[in-house]
Amino acid sequence: MSVLERIKKPVESEMADFEAYFSRTMRSDIPLLNIILNYILRRKGKQMRPLLVFLTARLNGNVTESAYVAATFIELLHTASLVHDDVVDDAGERRGALSINALWNSKIAVLVGDYMLSKGMLISVEKKRFDMLEIVSEAVKSMSEGELLQLQKARKLNISEDVYFRIIKSKTAALLSACTACGAKSVTDDPATVARMKELGEMTGMAFQIRDDILDYEGTGLTGKATGNDIKEKKITLPLIHALEKASFSERRRILSIVRSRKKSRSQIDEVIRFVSGSGGIEYAVGKMNMFRDQALQILYAYPPSDVRDSLAEFVNYTTSRKK
Repeated sequence: MSVLERIKKPVESEMADFEAYFSRTMRSDIPLLNIILNYILRRKGKQMRPLLVFLTARLNGNVTESAYVAATFIELLHTASLVHDDVVDDAGERRGALSINALWNSKIAVLVGDYMLSKGMLISVEKKRFDMLEIVSEAVKSMSEGELLQLQKARKLNISEDVYFRIIKSKTAALLSACTACGAKSVTDDPATVARMKELGEMTGMAFQIRDDILDYEGTGLTGKATGNDIKEKKITLPLIHALEKASFSERRRILSIVRSRKKSRSQIDEVIRFVSGSGGIEYAVGKMNMFRDQALQILYAYPPSDVRDSLAEFVNYTTSRKK
């Protein structure tokens, strides 16, 4: 049994029901749209966000239809953001398959993303879950602001540690905190419980993104070779930020000139990776990641022992130990 299968165990039936519930929302009487939605459905990812909704709901009460509404809305939002990201990045692949913009075109991809986002909003309105609409709308706003802030800072390559944390809180942690807040909101109206669960998602999301950024320097986990994709895309993340803070003026200028250049050779990318590794950038980032992980676990361990609590704890630990 894989780690994710083990984590899903307490909400196995809910996740199975969600598959059917979600599939029903991904239908249209427009033939082209239906073909694209089916293509997306067949290539679904790990569905970690709906899983987080159901586990959080179960931790605080009994799962109702409201949890399915929340999980569907968030999965539609997440999928829409991936489709739009592929257009922005001009990416030809997503999860090892051709992206929507590569198979059709960017205009169609943008419209499909818009359709999924509006579909999610409509579901929450139809079910009169305006509270969840507010939570998720805040996440969308935050994700857009985070992306724009990152693009702005990438032009001058002047990202400080504080700005980096602000970006990942907006981009990654906002969506996971929407999952946990909506999961709690589906079973309780207690503001303290919803706020606590929102913080759980935020801390998990911060740890998740730092792990992603570390992986770019450590490698894919499949080949063991570092990829350096962030360096290619001029993204300055925590391992590099820390290494640059410790560097001499000449070292800093040399590394930033590589990152700034449009075309980078493999040897130049490897030079940046060696610089980060040799300056303790990876170890520093691991320390920060573990700090957020421990804060998330502290929230969970305030709850009495249960299989749901243990699954959520394993979920948090998985975000920081995964290899890809």
